[in-house]
Amino acid sequence: MQAKTLRIATFNAELIRKGPGLLLRDILRGDDPQIAAFRALMLEVKPDIIALQGIDHDLRGTALRALNDDLGAAGLSYPHMYTATSNAGQDSGLDLNGNGKLGDADDSHGYGRFSGMGAMAILSRYPVLSDEIADYTSLLWKDLAGNIYPMNDGHPFGGPAVFDAHRLSSRGHWVVPVQTPMGKLRVMTFHATPPLYDGDEDRNGRRNHDETAFWLDYLDRNPTAGPFALMGTVNTDPERGNGRPEAINALLADPRLQNPFDSSPTADFDEPLPGDLRVDYLLPSAGLRVIARGRATDINASRHSLLWVDITLPRP
Repeated sequence: MQAKTLRIATFNAELIRKGPGLLLRDILRGDDPQIAAFRALMLEVKPDIIALQGIDHDLRGTALRALNDDLGAAGLSYPHMYTATSNAGQDSGLDLNGNGKLGDADDSHGYGRFSGMGAMAILSRYPVLSDEIADYTSLLWKDLAGNIYPMNDGHPFGGPAVFDAHRLSSRGHWVVPVQTPMGKLRVMTFHATPPLYDGDEDRNGRRNHDETAFWLDYLDRNPTAGPFALMGTVNTDPERGNGRPEAINALLADPRLQNPFDSSPTADFDEPLPGDLRVDYLLPSAGLRVIARGRATDINASRHSLLWVDITLPRP
């Protein structure tokens, strides 16, 4: 029987450890309080499809499979998964942050103390159409139309070699089609860098803006590709905190998208700064019917809320 609604979700789970292999260790031990809290949130919401941010990635996807097995043992089955190599922790071999040293975590294509730190994944009850996935993780920043790469008197920050190699994505930009009982849905997901921890050049602030603006360009170039949902951690609040809010405000105002959530914060950060901010977003395409929405929060799992919506897809 065809499902009446589809529950889609996004969650920055902050399943990040201090080194490679440690997340897998904690999952297999079976007594980690954060993983238990994550499991409880997932059992509370029971999404059909969820985009995860902030989950350590390994080359074989072993930690993700272990996490999925843990959910399965609790009665929540996701037979379909997707993950891919992230820019986080991939050494660029260049001085990307301009501090005169090589090999910093911030000299990786995306900030990370080890390869795959705080990456992304998708869990789904329904088949992921692997042959149709579009992965823009290696897109160069300079190749984004209208980019605001930091310049100084017409010269790119970091010099020509950095300009020619600097990737846009701090983790990744994915378009992952899923074949649901109601038709195909494109899961468009990313996790932008925080617009902090840089200098007067505002490299992270500009990168954060352009990681978000990527989707405006993508929608312009793919106007008839069918129903989708844009979801992930933007790391910019339209009204509060640091950052350049122009790109997220443009997405929120775009008639091709719906904004089912109000401006309430989605993350419980330190007070007074940066404070509680709206940094996580779930924006279904305009043709989808939103039946219900909600958020689930447990500070023992993550500082971020799990956002979900129930939708129906238009008839083909």
